Amino acid sequence: MLKYLLKKEFRQIKRNAILPRMIFVFPFMVLMVFPWAASYEIKNLNISIVDSDHSSLSNQLVQKIISSNYFRLTDVSDSYSQAMQSIESKKADVMLQIPANLEKNIITGQGSKVMISANAVNGMKGGIAMTYLVNIIQDFNTDFLVHSQPAIKLGTGISILQTTTQYRFNPHLNYRVFMVPALMVMILSLLCGFLPAVSIVFEKELGTMEQMNVTPVPRITFIVAKLIPFWIVGTIVINIGFVVAWFVYGLIPAGHFLTIYFFTFIFILTMSGIGLIISNFAQTLQQAMFVVFFFMLIFIMLSGLYTPIESMPEWAKWIAAFNPLKYFMDVMRSVYLKGSDIGQLWKQLAALVAFALTFNIFAVLSYRKSS
Repeated sequence: MLKYLLKKEFRQIKRNAILPRMIFVFPFMVLMVFPWAASYEIKNLNISIVDSDHSSLSNQLVQKIISSNYFRLTDVSDSYSQAMQSIESKKADVMLQIPANLEKNIITGQGSKVMISANAVNGMKGGIAMTYLVNIIQDFNTDFLVHSQPAIKLGTGISILQTTTQYRFNPHLNYRVFMVPALMVMILSLLCGFLPAVSIVFEKELGTMEQMNVTPVPRITFIVAKLIPFWIVGTIVINIGFVVAWFVYGLIPAGHFLTIYFFTFIFILTMSGIGLIISNFAQTLQQAMFVVFFFMLIFIMLSGLYTPIESMPEWAKWIAAFNPLKYFMDVMRSVYLKGSDIGQLWKQLAALVAFALTFNIFAVLSYRKSS
């Protein structure tokens, strides 16, 4: 009996004019566009500089800032008020004021201060611009002390402390390396959660569900017949993600592919169960779509896709604890970047198994064979 139900499901997918294209085109487009557009790495920030020193040292500082590729010099102002006008008119995002006698005071050991003012209307952009600029100035200061220490007067209290920085698992701080595994999770969630939700409701509107209700097909057999095609769809989608991640971004999992396949199987079962529960209660296609988008929006925003769960308020952390996407996103990033195995991901495994059992058991129990 299951064999014939599966034939029916695959024929419905094949006859659909949009669904087969969506399975192949959607993951490709998301992975090609989103990692470049959805990034916290901000470049080409407009900077206005007030140079009251006009010394070789101040010129070196300006050149170091411009050559970093993070800042673009829009104007060199004569005064602080003029630079602030550039910020207020949105011609500049950040302003750097270099005081007079900068070079003289540093060489004589008196020290000097520069002032940074950032446009914080967009708080994230302003904070990142400030961080970039502070790091560039600190790096410039360290280079100057190392190369010019003999010229600095002794007894000034200036000390040199060199640090070695090591970024584990993402040495180049490439934001796309962080985003691509998470986007694979989002694609699986949308396809394997959205499509099952629409499946039963679509049959209700076509009238084929009434024919199924008069057959002796058990509820569990009917639900399994709905789930198996989406396991196959999810496997196709994750393989497309592997190919795009490797071919476009040169990203290969540090861990084993079998670990990802194992967790993907459980995650697809979880999301398909959610979709089937929604379809069991929805009476029209519009109802199913609205409910799916409502839950998907919450799942994606509280999954750690853009903002860390640890940075959220306590009430949001409690909600995120019941979010399957959070656990699978941890798995994908851990396997891709750190090479984690199943033994190291047992907490995520336990959570996903619990979700899969709960949702699919409820999907079977909530299915009513009635017209």
